[in-house]
Amino acid sequence: MRAKSGDRVVTHGRTVGRHDRTAEVVEVLGEDGAPPYRVRTEDGHETVLSPGPDTVVEHRDEPR
Repeated sequence: MRAKSGDRVVTHGRTVGRHDRTAEVVEVLGEDGAPPYRVRTEDGHETVLSPGPDTVVEHRDEPR
């Protein structure tokens, strides 16, 4: 998994009724775009994320 500032990370809900969580990558803390990432969620909260297998990166230069 590789990301850069401005990309979005989407963590898919793993159980029925649980919504996907979306956050914007604010800072890449790993080498060459690798995790962990400092992310900002839709409500403005910032945290450090080490994504799991249920998380995907949406690059900002790709159509959504």
